Amino acid sequence: MKHKRFLIILLSLLLGVALAGCAANPDGSAQTASSVSSSGEAAVSPAAQTLDTADLFSDRDLAGDYDEATATAVTLSGDGVTISQEGVYILSGSLTDGQIVVDADDAAKVQLVLNGVTVTNESLAAIYVKQADKVFITLAQGSQNALSVTGAFAADGDVNVDGVIFAKDDLTVNGSGALTVTSAQGHGIVCKDDLKITGGTVTVTAAGHALQANDSIRVGDGTLTLTAGKDGLHAENTDDTTQGYIALVGGAGVVTAEGDGMDASGVLQIDGGDWNVTAGGGAPEQVRTYAQFGNQWTDGTAADDSVSTKGVKANGAITVTGGTLTVSAADDAVHANAGVTVQNGTLSLASGDDGIHADEAVVISGGSVTVSVSYEGVEGQSIDVTGGTVSVTASDDGFNAAGGNDQSGFGGGFGGDPFASSSDSYLHISGGTVHVNASGDGLDSNGELVISGGVTTVSGPTDNGNGALDTGGTLQITGGVCVAAGSAGMAENFGASSTQCAMLVNLSGNAGDAVTLTDADGNTLVTFTPEKAYQCVIISCPELAVGQTYTVTAGSNTTTVEMTDTIVGAGTGMGGMQGGMGGMQGGMGGPGRR
Repeated sequence: MKHKRFLIILLSLLLGVALAGCAANPDGSAQTASSVSSSGEAAVSPAAQTLDTADLFSDRDLAGDYDEATATAVTLSGDGVTISQEGVYILSGSLTDGQIVVDADDAAKVQLVLNGVTVTNESLAAIYVKQADKVFITLAQGSQNALSVTGAFAADGDVNVDGVIFAKDDLTVNGSGALTVTSAQGHGIVCKDDLKITGGTVTVTAAGHALQANDSIRVGDGTLTLTAGKDGLHAENTDDTTQGYIALVGGAGVVTAEGDGMDASGVLQIDGGDWNVTAGGGAPEQVRTYAQFGNQWTDGTAADDSVSTKGVKANGAITVTGGTLTVSAADDAVHANAGVTVQNGTLSLASGDDGIHADEAVVISGGSVTVSVSYEGVEGQSIDVTGGTVSVTASDDGFNAAGGNDQSGFGGGFGGDPFASSSDSYLHISGGTVHVNASGDGLDSNGELVISGGVTTVSGPTDNGNGALDTGGTLQITGGVCVAAGSAGMAENFGASSTQCAMLVNLSGNAGDAVTLTDADGNTLVTFTPEKAYQCVIISCPELAVGQTYTVTAGSNTTTVEMTDTIVGAGTGMGGMQGGMGGMQGGMGGPGRR
C-alpha cells in the first residue's frame, strides 16, 4: 500500500529531496549502502544455512551423569578452589568473596558437579574457566545451587571477565538439579566458545545478557528462565560468519529481555522445545501507525531505534522446523537479515512492528503461524506459502513482498522509475490456509502476486486508500480458493493471465456479514465471514466456470453474476502503478540489522 499512501505527498517530497541532496547521517556525512549493526560495526551477512542438529551435542553433553565413587569431593572454603587437572569434582558448600577457577591443560575435560553450592562475589566471576578443552557443569539431582556477583566485574589482566560464570573454552550445563545465577551489573553466563545447556533448571537474572557466547548457544533440554537488561540469548562472532549461531533443539524457556529476546550474528534455528519470549516490554495492545518521513508515530512521539527490541533476531537465516515459539516484542517478533523459513512448529507472534520480517525470502511450508498484533504481519523481499496455517492481523499490510530495498516501506529511494515493479519481489501462495485481517493492504506485492493453491481469505481495509489485493506486477490466480473483502476505492481483481475464473463484486456488508457464493442449483461453493465492513469482494474458486451464473450474498444484500469471461468485474484501484515506490532506487532503502 506504500505507493498509494505516499502518492499525495510525492511532488512535495521530490522537491524536498532535490533541495536536500543525498541522504546523510546525523553528523552530516553521507550514508553508504553497507549494512551497519547496532554497535556501529559492519554487519556480517552469512549465507543462509540449515544446521545439522544431530551433531550439536556429544553423548557426555547429554548424559549429565558421573561416578561418585571415583570422583573427587571438594568442600568449598576460604577464597575458593583452583582445579588444574582433568577429572570429575563434586563441589558442595559456600563461598563469600570466593571463586571456583578451572586452569588446566588445554586438552583437559573437567566436570564440576554442583551439589548444594553457593558462591557470592562482589567483583569476580563465581566460576572462571581460564583454560581447559571443555568444562561440564553438572547439577546434581535434587540440588539447589546459587551463584551471584553483586558489583562491577574486575578484569583479569587483559581479559574482560564479565559473567557470573565465565568460560574461555567450551562449556556445557547439564544434570537435573537447579542453578540460579544473578549478575547485578554484568552478564549471567558467558562462554567464548560453544555454550550448551542440556538439562537442569537454570534461572538467570542479569543486568546485561542472560546467556552470551561467541561461537554458539545450543539448548538440547532443561528448563530456562532468563531475565536480562540486554538480550536473553546473545551469540556473536564477528570473525567467522559460520559461528555466532543459536540452536534450540529441546527444553523449555521463558525469556524476558529489555533488548532482544534472542540475537544471533549467524543463523538461528528452532527444532523443538517450548519458548516464550518477551522483548522490550512486549507488543502494544494496538500498534500505532508510523509516519515514514517524520521518523515519528502519528501521535507525535519519536520512534526510538536506539535499542533493538526484537523477539527472535538473526543476522543470518532463521529456520523453524518444530517446537513452540510464543513472542511478544516491542519491535519485530521474528527478524532475519537473510531469510525466514517455517517448516513446522507453532508460532504465536505479537509485535509492535512486523510479525515476521526477512530482508530476503520468507518461506512457510508447514506448521502454524499466528500473528495476533502487528504493523505488518509478514514482510520479505519475496514470500512463498506452500503449506501450513497462517493467520495475520495487521494495522497496515497483512503480507508485504517489499522487494529490492523496500524494507522500510518506501521503495529504494529516488533513482529509477517510481512506478516500475520489482522483479525480485513476489508473493506466491500455492498451498496451506491463509487468513489476513489488515487495515492496510491485505496482500501486497511490489512484484507479482500469484495464487495457485490453498485457501486464502482476506478481511481487508475499510478506507479507500488501500485494497484487499495490491500488486505492482502480475495479479494472477491459477488454482485454490480466494475470497478477499475490503473497500472499493483501490480494489483490484485478478488479471487476464489467470487460468481460474474470478469475479469482483461491488456488494457491501457489515462486520460479521458472511459472504456466500452459490451456483445456479443453490449449492454453496464458498463462504467467508469478514471481521470488518466491506464494499466489494473478490472471489475465485475451482468450481467457477465461464458461461455460468452465480449468486453472491453479503448479509441481506444479494446480486447475480454471470461469468462472461474468465475474469469478471474490475476495480477502480491503482494496479497500474506497478508496486508504487518499489523501483525508486537510491538512498531510502530499509534499515539493516539493529
